Amino acid sequence: MYIVFDIVIILLAYLFGAIPFGLLIVKLKTGKDIREIESGRTGGTNAMRAAGFWAGIATALLDILKGAGTVWIAAWLTPNSHWVHVVAPLAAIIGHNYSIFLPVRDKNGKWTGLSGGAGGAPSVGGALGLWAPSILIIMPLGMLTFFTLGIASVTTMAVAFFAIIIFTVRAMQGAPWIDVLYGVGAEILLMWALRPNLKKLLEGNERVVKYSLNGWLRARKEKRKE
Repeated sequence: MYIVFDIVIILLAYLFGAIPFGLLIVKLKTGKDIREIESGRTGGTNAMRAAGFWAGIATALLDILKGAGTVWIAAWLTPNSHWVHVVAPLAAIIGHNYSIFLPVRDKNGKWTGLSGGAGGAPSVGGALGLWAPSILIIMPLGMLTFFTLGIASVTTMAVAFFAIIIFTVRAMQGAPWIDVLYGVGAEILLMWALRPNLKKLLEGNERVVKYSLNGWLRARKEKRKE
């Protein structure tokens, strides 16, 4: 009976994660469909491209809430099932990346899959839910990564990597080792969602934001060539 209850919580976590806040915010502000803009993803980065800075920030914050909220609700409903607290935010990331509310269809109207974001913000939220102070480490490191390398996809994957390190250090101090699996699971999900970006990275074609150290150095190099 308890395992059924746990599974229901995880399914609800998926549905909560599947709410496309980016699509809703961009639609309300501009009337546009975020899936038709740039990367087509529904996360904060693409929402910022589609509807401006504050739309991106609002989307990111709500997506962080997805991950954190599922942990808090799971902890409230099943205080003695810590594995559910770890799996729930992973389910939210899956929901965010492959939303049941965002079916993809081909030109003939045939269902071909599900769309969504890349999972960076919900993965930060999951770490926040499992250990609140983690956000005070992950967010500054994530910003440092972004404004140094200037590559959104690398920053997204980095936040889960930071979570792995944080939870590994905590586990060595007596915290549950299963929290480390949250970081590993989140990293796998992010890398899977970012397969096209990984290919571009390997080819050297991934987009670099100009407002970063890497972007500034590249612009300076191009200017010298001229």
